Amino acid sequence: MTTSTTSVWADLVGQEPVVETLRSAVASASGDGRSMTHAWLFTGPPGSGRSNAALAFGAALQCERGGCGQCHSCTTAMAGSHPDITVITTEGLTIGVDGIREYVRASSLRPALGRWQVLIVEDADRLTDQAAAALLKAIEEPSKHTVWMLCAPAADDVMITLRSRSRSVVLRTPGTAAIARLLVERDGVEPAMAQAVAAASQGHIGRARGLARDADARQRRRMILSIPLSIRGLGDCMSAAQRVSDEATARAAAFCDAADERELADVRQAWGVEERGRRPPGYAGATATLEKDQKRRRTRLTRDAIDGVLLDLLSFCRDVLAVQCTDGAALVNADVADDVHEIARMWTPESTIGAIDAIVECRAALTANAAPLLALESMMIGLRR
Repeated sequence: MTTSTTSVWADLVGQEPVVETLRSAVASASGDGRSMTHAWLFTGPPGSGRSNAALAFGAALQCERGGCGQCHSCTTAMAGSHPDITVITTEGLTIGVDGIREYVRASSLRPALGRWQVLIVEDADRLTDQAAAALLKAIEEPSKHTVWMLCAPAADDVMITLRSRSRSVVLRTPGTAAIARLLVERDGVEPAMAQAVAAASQGHIGRARGLARDADARQRRRMILSIPLSIRGLGDCMSAAQRVSDEATARAAAFCDAADERELADVRQAWGVEERGRRPPGYAGATATLEKDQKRRRTRLTRDAIDGVLLDLLSFCRDVLAVQCTDGAALVNADVADDVHEIARMWTPESTIGAIDAIVECRAALTANAAPLLALESMMIGLRR
């Protein structure tokens, strides 16, 4: 079945089986809620569109035509302003129990305008154990007009009791051709550019769009891919690690500095605190909690930025190994093919695999909360051949 370019499903690139599943669920949902699954779990690799799929599903449930993309319900849902669709997200490392309890209470209310009360939990893998337990009760005893949608990279990332009570929807990595076609048709990107960034994005639609629209992002990626050729001695390894760390820290700060200031101003206003006025009891605790959450967010965004660098380097090393082992291999990073072939001549297949291992070990170390600069320095030494 084809999907209209104006429907709520249009941006779910390469997810035809998922769209069919969700369309069928919308078509079979009855007004009394008895035929509706009240908990869904959307999983898939980064960039596959988990949250987009959940939001499109929520919009289609509210739409009298199953997700036409043009009515008031669809347009407000996709714009994030529908009163009966709530997206629960976090900029920190975890989603805590206090916030989830508020959403659980809200989920028991009847829809204000639409047919369903839809709550979408982005990054459900970030739920604390207490938050997951609080959510579990709402999923086990749902209101007949409430639908919960959980999004996570993999089912194993979600507490087993939550996933066992949710209907699974698994998204796949979109193909390069499908992403390129979307960029050309919906974003007006020039075909050659669309093909290049679609390949470089490795199936991540948001990243492909970012590369297509942002010349600085493309330049930053080229800098990252030049690292294997730039490191010769130990000093080069240390410099490259410092450069990646500083760049990631600066990118996190560009977002966090403004957000921190805005949030502190909101807390001051909520407590009625003036610049030089007295601080009421409890204000110090509120600001301390805020500062702790802000520090966690800064750490997460910094590590996310570093992880993006590591994924680019992995794709580069994959290209090198493909050239070394296969004649005429298609390259992910075709725009830097000369660098790929030069490294392929300099390294052996065994040393390329060693470089891949060094990058994978760096990702594992960062996941285990290793100091980012030390992990990066160790990885750069592993890339020096």
